[in-house]
Amino acid sequence: MSQDSGAPDKHAVKQYLLQLQDEICAGLADIDGGQFVEDEWVRAEGGGGRSRVLADGAVIEKGGVNFSHVHGTQMPASATAHRPELAGRSFEAMGVSLVIHPRNPYAPTSHANVRFFIAEKPGEAPVWWFGGGYDLTPYYGFVDDCQHWHQTARDACAPFGDDVYPRFKAWCDDYFYLKHRHEARGVGGLFFDDVNEAGFSESFALMQAVGNSYLPAYAPILSRRKDIPFSERERQFQLYRRGRYVEFNLVYDRGTLFGLQTGGRTESILMSLPPLVRWDYDWQPEPNSAEAQLTEEFLPPRDWL
Repeated sequence: MSQDSGAPDKHAVKQYLLQLQDEICAGLADIDGGQFVEDEWVRAEGGGGRSRVLADGAVIEKGGVNFSHVHGTQMPASATAHRPELAGRSFEAMGVSLVIHPRNPYAPTSHANVRFFIAEKPGEAPVWWFGGGYDLTPYYGFVDDCQHWHQTARDACAPFGDDVYPRFKAWCDDYFYLKHRHEARGVGGLFFDDVNEAGFSESFALMQAVGNSYLPAYAPILSRRKDIPFSERERQFQLYRRGRYVEFNLVYDRGTLFGLQTGGRTESILMSLPPLVRWDYDWQPEPNSAEAQLTEEFLPPRDWL
């Protein structure tokens, strides 16, 4: 792993993340017409954060945009499982993580996260990296939504190399996959972790490009789908498909595991779960229906561009 000689600027990263939280909350509140409620919290082992939740809004049934900055003397197991050389180091982790569950079944759920980790040990150079990304989880598929989402993602990655979007897109398809269902969670987007090869400034710029592109990627989709008329059939299918979201977050999601293993604030960690959800035994969609189209045409990974 290469690290540049310049020391990471933790303060600059934190200030960016706080600003990003402000901008995303303002943009989403403008679409919904409601307000995010802020809740600041302190972690006993070190650090804390500010959670912002918009619940029961006109457009957003439940949405949360969290900032956290935690530190401790030991890296948690979720962080050292694929990086055993980090065991025994102190750490700092900061990030913005959000999940938006719209009320209208025709409007997709979205998730985004950008984060920075640094692990330190006396007498040794710090080990640091950036991670993050975003993904889209529709209940009813629209090709133009998927194309806009992925085009915005590709444009954000373009200044950093032609290979970045295809690599992060494939990483996202691989990560947000429910192995026990043999099914993708949604239509993908971007996912990256352990990014530091280009040095601090360039890696930080890449993380900012991804964070800054979330709202331009999602807001137009939410705006054009939020008022489509729907019936109880679409609502029940939305609640059923939300079950897949819950399964992924509780079984596979590394961010959820990291938060729980580091003694993070449980209410903020589980904020990502939808307010209403259902599971039906062995439910199958009607052949050739819009519900069947989701799993047959939209969820299998494909090149949307």
